[in-house]
Amino acid sequence: MIVIGTGSAMEIVNAAIQKNPHIKVAIIDKDEPGGICLTRGCIPSKILLYSAELIRTLENAEELGVDVEVKEVNFGKIMDRMRTLVNTEINAIRNGLSHSKNVDYYPAKAEFVAPYTLKVQDNTITSKMIILCTGSKPTIPPIKGLEKAGYHTSDTILKMKKLPQSIAIIGGGYIAAEYGHFFSAMGAKVTVIGRNPRFLPEEEPEISALAEKELGKHMRIIVNHEVREVEKTSSDEKKLVAFDRESKRTVEITAQEILVATGRSSNTDILNPEKSGVKVDKDGWIQVNEYLETSQPNIWALGDADGKYQFKHVANYEALIVYYNAILKNKVNVDYHAVPHAAFTYPEIASVGLKEKEAIEKYGKDKVLIGFHRYQDTAKGEAMNIKEDYFVKIIVEKGSMKILGAHIIGPHASMLIQEIINVMYVPEQSALPIMTAMHIHPALSEVVQKAVGSLMNPDIYHHIIEEHYQLSTK
Repeated sequence: MIVIGTGSAMEIVNAAIQKNPHIKVAIIDKDEPGGICLTRGCIPSKILLYSAELIRTLENAEELGVDVEVKEVNFGKIMDRMRTLVNTEINAIRNGLSHSKNVDYYPAKAEFVAPYTLKVQDNTITSKMIILCTGSKPTIPPIKGLEKAGYHTSDTILKMKKLPQSIAIIGGGYIAAEYGHFFSAMGAKVTVIGRNPRFLPEEEPEISALAEKELGKHMRIIVNHEVREVEKTSSDEKKLVAFDRESKRTVEITAQEILVATGRSSNTDILNPEKSGVKVDKDGWIQVNEYLETSQPNIWALGDADGKYQFKHVANYEALIVYYNAILKNKVNVDYHAVPHAAFTYPEIASVGLKEKEAIEKYGKDKVLIGFHRYQDTAKGEAMNIKEDYFVKIIVEKGSMKILGAHIIGPHASMLIQEIINVMYVPEQSALPIMTAMHIHPALSEVVQKAVGSLMNPDIYHHIIEEHYQLSTK
């Protein structure tokens, strides 16, 4: 077996070796081993974000009668801790790959030269089974002067040694929100510039609105603006010119550093997939069927490589599907009906399944009910002194009570939503067990139960959100 990439594909390799102790695997990765999540994605960023969360929490401690002061934020120490933890894991993986009797490890770039045949370094290797877990790369928009002025991406920002006084973040999605939260908590002046009319446009409108309101207390968030030009005006300052897509006027932003956070793109072009018979779409993502097999039999793709969902937990799930289909020779379809995600900002955001608009389009407005409850209207929320309008929104099918989607903004959203996700993976997918099961009192999980117990039609929900909490649902 040949495996390209050392992220979630290692789950398949480890299981395959357990099943067949004599299997030989060529593992190829041009980058540090461990995959994007470990080396420059979710793991290092969440290590950093925990420090930011702690700072924001301490800032509100005085209201609870705790007189505490953040005297200093040691940016260098925070970054060094992150790098130490990550490098320890990377080195352990590298050591394991280098000393496994089953593995030939190639820390180099590979390219197809023929079907089932790859050239790596000075070697030509072949296999009847190939797994492509090639990851992705940051998308860099064609902005005049950007290359000359210099910039960071999520791939390079982790190497930063000194906290900039100011940073401009191009993009209004998850990476921009998380790093905006981090750098503002560290003490930098942050400006986020998104081209979409809404901040965090992939979330429900009311969640986007509340996130912009709360995060906007600590950073400047500009929406519906497209950065057209960047210029380095001095040794430690850069000027960005952003075009207002509505008013057609321009605004200038100055910052010491720039972070480009405008999404990720396919990097499969370096593989020359056309020489292998593996088809890609117009954006370069590898095309797969419902079993995650490519157009070339017994060549499989998963994770960012297939361009579907760029989340580590999805890649891990897809690795399991590939293991069933490629190694065990079962026929198991991939199922994306309940793909969750979270943004580790302050407040935290988590979502799973359909958004309200999608649910209404699919099931009809008269067949959709929405459950809603605020954190602050629970005993634990009151104990935590939650005053902001953080809430749980759950979308169900009327009659069957089938959960169609859920969206949470507030403390521990990524943990609270798991209660809903798990129920979405049983055959009935009904919200009734959440409503009828005993919930510890007073615990924050009661906000989920109370949301399920507060179902209403979409019009009533919109009236409450717009009239009482002044949050846009458009």
